[in-house]
Amino acid sequence: MQKIIDKLEERRQSAMLGGGKKRISSQHDKGKLTARERVELLVDIDSFEEYDMFKEHRSIDFGMEKNKIAGDGVVIGSGTVNGRLIFVYSQDFTVFGGSLSETHAEKICKIMDMAMKNGAPVIGINDSGGARIQEGVSALAGYAEVFQANILASGVIPQISLIMGPCAGGAVYSPAITDFIFMVKDSSYMFVTGPDVVKTVTNEVVTQEELGGANTHTVKSGVADNAYNNDIEAIKQTRRLIDFMPLNNKEKPPKRKVFDQHNREEKSLDNLIPINHNHPYDMHELIRKTVDEGDFFEIQPSFAKNIIIGFARIEGSAVGIVANQPMVLAGCLDNDASRKAARFVRYCDCFNIPIITFVDVPGFLPGTAQEYGGVIKHGAKLLFAYGEATVPKITVITRKAYGGAYDVMASKHLRGDLNFAWPTAEIAVMGAEGAVKIIFRDEAKHPEKIAKKTKEYSDKFANPFVAARRGYIDDVIMPHATRRRLSSGLRMLKNKELKNPWKKHDNIPL
Repeated sequence: MQKIIDKLEERRQSAMLGGGKKRISSQHDKGKLTARERVELLVDIDSFEEYDMFKEHRSIDFGMEKNKIAGDGVVIGSGTVNGRLIFVYSQDFTVFGGSLSETHAEKICKIMDMAMKNGAPVIGINDSGGARIQEGVSALAGYAEVFQANILASGVIPQISLIMGPCAGGAVYSPAITDFIFMVKDSSYMFVTGPDVVKTVTNEVVTQEELGGANTHTVKSGVADNAYNNDIEAIKQTRRLIDFMPLNNKEKPPKRKVFDQHNREEKSLDNLIPINHNHPYDMHELIRKTVDEGDFFEIQPSFAKNIIIGFARIEGSAVGIVANQPMVLAGCLDNDASRKAARFVRYCDCFNIPIITFVDVPGFLPGTAQEYGGVIKHGAKLLFAYGEATVPKITVITRKAYGGAYDVMASKHLRGDLNFAWPTAEIAVMGAEGAVKIIFRDEAKHPEKIAKKTKEYSDKFANPFVAARRGYIDDVIMPHATRRRLSSGLRMLKNKELKNPWKKHDNIPL
């Protein structure tokens, strides 16, 4: 019996070495952790249970039958993060460059199937050279099986992708389907076609980093949600993100003990809005002074900075935050901001996370670039997302809420549950000056008359009371009372029930 036990242990130790000590050292020399080291950092100590450790590929072409390594380049299993169940797969670059084979894909699909059956998040750690060329179409079929699993899991369990090395070609589409993508600076990249192909086809000369590095996808394309300096930081922030999520779409967000008072008042917010209403201010200040202990986990902070999205807590319960940012483009909505916020709103609605919206929006960004880029459809995405959402929705208008952008930003007309306004709110079709120039265009040559009409228009419409008289605003609140009103509103809405008409699925304007 002891010999059998020793043989098992020998096999286990061999499997845990993956591609061997030399390749492990090479991974470390690049500043990267190994597949198992990443998993150990992600889950709680001694909580990881590995499956299919001894699984091998079945390929017999190009001499592959003589080259088999236990595990076949991916580590799969379950564990806990702060005591809550999660499932994980981690590609092992030391084994065939982490390339995806038929059996490699089977392991990923297996762990995703287990995650679905048990109703728990799945985290995919990507570090792969792509499809295993020796297997041809079998590897491509494996990718498609993984994509199908991602699609069926979407909106059922949270899915997070960590890009910690190469992720190219067909491999990029699995992360793209998932809810959040984190990258590591200088050691990870994503692209459909690499620099050599780009040069051949378009004659463009570009590096891997320029084409698909972390900076590219967090600043320019919006493909990735955050980028971190190294594997350890990325995994630490993933654990933090998981803490805001319910395990699945049938649960409510987790609640944790909080030491912040629900009725805390922030007198400094009474002076947040500048006297000159054309001057900017930082919406981050309002968010951090309103949520529990100033803790705000921002998503996509470097992309479409004119809108802010992220997670926070009110009275210990997770909420999603969407806010216009007056510091960038005056808080205007544009193509990128609209699709950024729309996807986040839909995520929150999928997983029963209440949405708090802070509004200071002068409208949609004008210009041919926006119109040619499809601002109509992109703006409609955000409108659709808010209108479709059935979770509790609370909106606070701090200053400008002009034109169609007022409607789009979780207005009462899109089934907003509680819509508040600060006394500084201006709810109108457009700003007073622009409105007067249109209404009284015949008097444009008389500046004194225009000035008088502008004041009249401003006095009548540049305030929250016209909307309040119609019931579009539930209350005009003092800025310092914002946290207290949000807390009581969320308590009131905690058992909210609202169902959309039955449908196979909607047809959001993609």
